[in-house]
Amino acid sequence: MAMDTNTRKVLIADDEPDILEILKYNLVKEGYEVVTAKDGDEALEKARRNQPDLVILDVMMPKKTGVEVCQLLRAQPAFKETLIIFLTAINDEGTQIKGLETGADDYISKPISPKVFLSRVNALFRRLNKKETKKLELNGLTIDPERFMVQVDGNDVVLAKKEFELLHLLAQKPGRVFLRNEILNQVWGNEVIVGDRTIDVHIRKIRQKLGIDCITTVKGVGYKFEL
Repeated sequence: MAMDTNTRKVLIADDEPDILEILKYNLVKEGYEVVTAKDGDEALEKARRNQPDLVILDVMMPKKTGVEVCQLLRAQPAFKETLIIFLTAINDEGTQIKGLETGADDYISKPISPKVFLSRVNALFRRLNKKETKKLELNGLTIDPERFMVQVDGNDVVLAKKEFELLHLLAQKPGRVFLRNEILNQVWGNEVIVGDRTIDVHIRKIRQKLGIDCITTVKGVGYKFEL
């Protein structure tokens, strides 16, 4: 039975088509949305375009290695909190340490067992979900999901349920652009049929209630949190 992934998006980059195919098959079966790339340059381009929650990088890829891609992604604010896993046939401790020091969250050696692979991916997302329940404190703005509370400079701000969920979603990853369909899936899901206008209205209400400029519209794409 597939886990509840809330349409988490995964990018897999590997120059071996068979590995791409089997990993994509297993992730899609588990309920993830998957994008693939065959080299380092394509991985960077698709990461920037798709804003994945998890990036899986083969260490030895053409054009740019997985380590180089990881370094370039981690240098960008939008990817500071993105999960990154390295895949490699190089099973030595020095290479693994270098990869983890670069900013990877996990390291999986080839040949890959699909069951082990999925368990590691799911474990990372469970860890992320726990992290996402923690209080966010961002330059005078406090968002506490456990108490369903928002404060600006110590003053309480009352948000409706969907307004809170939308603000919390964006604020978890400052600088990341959330696409409109991604917002609809993660905040409203299949509860009701809503359109783009619904998001716009909720964003406007959040801005008015907070009284601070923290949500930026990326025209024709979606929204991002910046404070």
